[in-house]
Amino acid sequence: MHSACKRVFFEDFVFLVDENVYEPAEDSFLFAEKLVVKEGERVLDMGTGTGMLGIVAAKRACEVIMVDVNPYAVHCAKENALLNNARSNVAFVLGDLFAPFSDSATFDVILFNAPYLPTEADEEDSLLSRAWKGGEAGRFYIDRFINESRVHLKHGGRVLLMQSTLAGVEETLTAFKKQTMSAVVVAEYGVAFFETIVLIEAKTS
Repeated sequence: MHSACKRVFFEDFVFLVDENVYEPAEDSFLFAEKLVVKEGERVLDMGTGTGMLGIVAAKRACEVIMVDVNPYAVHCAKENALLNNARSNVAFVLGDLFAPFSDSATFDVILFNAPYLPTEADEEDSLLSRAWKGGEAGRFYIDRFINESRVHLKHGGRVLLMQSTLAGVEETLTAFKKQTMSAVVVAEYGVAFFETIVLIEAKTS
């Protein structure tokens, strides 16, 4: 990346945004504002994009693993970790959701700003569009993530998941319940009269 890259700011952080990487928007900033990580926790930032959430979490976490299926995002997150002096306790993984991890890889906190917008099957696919395309009901990645996340949580661990009301909040709460997790909406932001983005926290019970 170079000096012509777009920059976005959050608190004292600055993030470069590659043209092939999802630019932090209302959902990203709401997530970052509400993100609480305790000293010494191990964090997984799923779908890291620019690395915003993982880098914010790295202020207190003992380790943050940032994952993305987009190689441009992984490179972008690395650049931003350097830019924000967060390289000492972060690592980067290229992969699709939990595929790169064995069942023994566990975390105190798992973050996921999911691709949640309902999209038609014939819509153009690109590395960038995968950041928001959630399939016909908006739940393709949300359901996969919920079904696979439980095994990667330490005892007493928690998941923070961002999604839109267009993708069905009650379905998400029910899906977590099926994984023996209790889930509640902890923050929300109205982006249009027909859509609200919500941050859901789920804990092992």
